[in-house]
Amino acid sequence: MFRSLMHIALYTDNMDEMIRFYTEVLGARIKVRTTYRSYLERDDRPRQQKIAREDPDRIFNVYLELAPGQFIELFPKKEGQISDVGWGERLGYHHYALLVDDIVRARDELSARGLQFDTAISKGPSGTYQMWAHDPDGNKFEIMQFTADSYQVKGHIE
Repeated sequence: MFRSLMHIALYTDNMDEMIRFYTEVLGARIKVRTTYRSYLERDDRPRQQKIAREDPDRIFNVYLELAPGQFIELFPKKEGQISDVGWGERLGYHHYALLVDDIVRARDELSARGLQFDTAISKGPSGTYQMWAHDPDGNKFEIMQFTADSYQVKGHIE
């Protein structure tokens, strides 16, 4: 049924820095940049249409392509939207993971682009290599490399 996870979406009050991080540090490319102008003729979306009339060039969303067909979607923070709590302190979103073929090479390339890692490379309990980092808004992400013994490859049910 499903082919892949198409995207995750994040709100940010730091759009320029988030775009810079994902493009210049992680190597994504901007695939879509939508402004509210696209809602000028959308009578079915009155809230967006109102913003489109007042500020048509305001960013609605940005899709950053990390791998073919796989994206991080960024939305600007909405008025009145509160900041998130600390990592692991709420239900719901926790982190996302990026899969690489060579974790050492990925670490070296990303370090050269300025990424500072939260952890060293280690092998998790699933037998998969991992290291952790975070984006400018503090969203944690994991970079992983499967091994022949990775639970995600072989399967594992206790």
